[in-house]
Amino acid sequence: MYDFKAIYEARSVADAVRLLGEHPEAKILAGGSDLLVEVRGGKHAGCEAVSIYLLDELRGVSLDGDGAIRIKPLTSFSHVSRDPVIREYIPVLGDAAGTVGGPQLRNIGTIGGNICNGVTSADTASTLMAWEAVLEITGPEGVRRCGIKDFYITAGKVDLRPAELLTAILIPKLSYVNCYGCYIKYAMRGAMDIATTGCSVNVALSEDKKSYARVRIAFGVAGPVPMRAPSAEASANGSPVGEETAEAFSKAVLADINPRTSWRAAKEFRQHIAVEMARRALIEATQKAGGVI
Repeated sequence: MYDFKAIYEARSVADAVRLLGEHPEAKILAGGSDLLVEVRGGKHAGCEAVSIYLLDELRGVSLDGDGAIRIKPLTSFSHVSRDPVIREYIPVLGDAAGTVGGPQLRNIGTIGGNICNGVTSADTASTLMAWEAVLEITGPEGVRRCGIKDFYITAGKVDLRPAELLTAILIPKLSYVNCYGCYIKYAMRGAMDIATTGCSVNVALSEDKKSYARVRIAFGVAGPVPMRAPSAEASANGSPVGEETAEAFSKAVLADINPRTSWRAAKEFRQHIAVEMARRALIEATQKAGGVI
């Protein structure tokens, strides 16, 4: 059924790094919701794989001593959507994870795999981009950290060097304290579908709730990789809470995004819904933060 040349079972992170070094062409097998489909379809038929599925050290969510939220890469979408730390501090990430596929996929698919496959439609990627996630990557040279914006190189390609694997996703405390977010996914079907476009917005309001102290927005399927919209952010930062700001913010995204035409949707349609999604997501995030709009 599945045409693998060999599957090597890692017993620890260090063992996974060793195996990846010994088998440089091997694919990393985590939940398998992407790789197994591709192998069965012939794309990677006959490949070697290093399985990290049994590494419980790479599962779970916790708070670091500096207040950063640490999300381990083998944490399933189902666990991310229900985790108490996520629900308390960044519930929008749980909401995004809850839009992935159906229950079976959410139970087996992992948040780390969702990032490392490098696709722009990954439902959690735009939210992690908007919350300025930092990725912890382990390899032969030790542990390094990489901002998620720099992790995405081009469509399907990420900054994982030979024998490296993702070992944690970190949300710095400054990125989530007093911030409230909203994720909107547009797809042709209500469930079990890839995003035509995804939009994640989070806001921090001034003490009197009358203006925006900070706004961040990121899109999926608005370019070859998940991307921020800095022109839109600049238009809202420091501006008063209100419909006028929301309208200017939403229209400003067109200066940054570059969607393509595909069989799922035309470029012009994606631009149209990106503007509307940005407006709606900003309004909902503002209301969650206690603003009146």
